[in-house]
Amino acid sequence: TYLSTIVSGRANQYVTCGSVLKLMNVGYKIRLHSHDVKYGTGSGQQSVTGTELQEDVNSHWLIKSETGKHCNRGQAIKCGDVIRLQHLATLKNLHSHHFSSPLSGNQEVSAYGDEKGEGDTGDHWMVVCDGQFWERDEGVMFKHLDTDAYLSATGRTYGRPINGQTEIVGVMSMSSNHVHWQAMEGLFIHPTDFNPKQQHNMQDHSEL
Repeated sequence: TYLSTIVSGRANQYVTCGSVLKLMNVGYKIRLHSHDVKYGTGSGQQSVTGTELQEDVNSHWLIKSETGKHCNRGQAIKCGDVIRLQHLATLKNLHSHHFSSPLSGNQEVSAYGDEKGEGDTGDHWMVVCDGQFWERDEGVMFKHLDTDAYLSATGRTYGRPINGQTEIVGVMSMSSNHVHWQAMEGLFIHPTDFNPKQQHNMQDHSEL
């Protein structure tokens, strides 16, 4: 079966549905971040940035299935799967759309959704990777389904009130190393951990 195939051997190397993790931009070594600060331009939605701080609690993202679908907790995410990344602290989803980003004029990336974490198709990202599954130690890309843009960072930094944080954008080219992201610190749910009677049975993973 699918589950036994994953469990045999390499299960713990995969990123799975229901896991909470931090994502590091491979090129800039910053972690994907959000907070209750809205953009002053563009959509005016909640801003998404990059931070060099490893321990910031506002950099945790929950992996969910696309809107209207369901993925089993602990199920390995396949290359080509469409997911949502929900910001744990504010419950909004990583989002993009045809607005210009504040600093570089690329495509804006924001956090969007209601208090239940429900937004729209602008929250859908395809996991682009080389093998069969998203492996925790590899750099993967996130392609925005509505616009075909890739999640990226520019290296430009903001002033107040998010001083020193880096601009996160969508770009149309995947030729840059700045479109690769790696799973870092987090709580990873494994297929072998999943028990419907113990829904909070997570394995802590905090290696750098």
